[in-house]
Amino acid sequence: MADFFYDYGLFVAKTGTLIIGLLALVVGVALIVGRGREMAKEKLEIKKVNEKYHLMTHTLNEQLLSKDELKKLDKEDKKQAKKTRKAPSADRKRIFVLNFDGDIKASALESLREEITAVLTVATPKDEVFLRLESGGGMVHAYGLAASQLNRFRHSNIPLTVSVDKVAASGGYMMACVANRIIAAPFAIIGSIGVIAQIPNFHRLLQRHDIDFEQLTAGEYKRTLTLFGENTEKGREKFKEELEDTHDLFKDFIVEHRPQVKIDLVATGEHWPATRALKYNLVDELTTSDDYLLEHSKHADLYEVTYTIHKSIGARLGGFAQSAIDKLFFSKPAA
Repeated sequence: MADFFYDYGLFVAKTGTLIIGLLALVVGVALIVGRGREMAKEKLEIKKVNEKYHLMTHTLNEQLLSKDELKKLDKEDKKQAKKTRKAPSADRKRIFVLNFDGDIKASALESLREEITAVLTVATPKDEVFLRLESGGGMVHAYGLAASQLNRFRHSNIPLTVSVDKVAASGGYMMACVANRIIAAPFAIIGSIGVIAQIPNFHRLLQRHDIDFEQLTAGEYKRTLTLFGENTEKGREKFKEELEDTHDLFKDFIVEHRPQVKIDLVATGEHWPATRALKYNLVDELTTSDDYLLEHSKHADLYEVTYTIHKSIGARLGGFAQSAIDKLFFSKPAA
């Protein structure tokens, strides 16, 4: 039986080495091919949301109104459009609409930070930024940076409204709390103000098959919990201490931006539908992003800002490989 495991382990090692070598070759070639074209695939797009609403209205009216009624309405629209063009542009508010759909690594941050930079080059305190946010949270450092990016609006005195239609939990709520105002659909999930980290351990399995694992570190707490080695009670206590410290930072961040929240009541890791979160002051109003934008389109110009990054095959493969390594060898706290 020992020979079987030895031969099997040798086979797995050879196969793994071959696969890693091929993957490295593919990534290297793809990076070389795609390196010169990467910047050409980044694009900033601006869409005026008011025009979308106007087109929808016109399409419906074509089916619902008579020819005379439609002709009269078109005449009124042209008259209003002419009046709007003559009016000073400073008289009409501008709302810049951004979108963030977050995964565990907050991958959408790459585009969000560029969109924020673009808006900051033209926005003034008379304008408003409206962020449609959907995220169940993820890695603390990633969502901490995302929240810091949103703070750039607060530092520039530009009003920020965050809208949650489905979920803003954990790291997602860390981002949302930066806003001057948070709106949410009644059954959107809000809260989960806590921190979690988990890692499998194969030490006993390796022992059972007489397989040794060695891990060398410099620094007593360079690695507190390990994937293959034997975890100690001291290591667990230190890791828990780090989680508690991260949780305290999370709570302090919320108190700083939403002092009306009684943090001891909500920082339990629980989550609530927005109708319940409202009484805890985690949100300010129950409404959908669609209702908010439609209502404000009557007296403001709405501009949806999208920064698109199309990565080369090499960059995507490299990111996939790095993600696999991170998941295999590192345990990162998630908010």
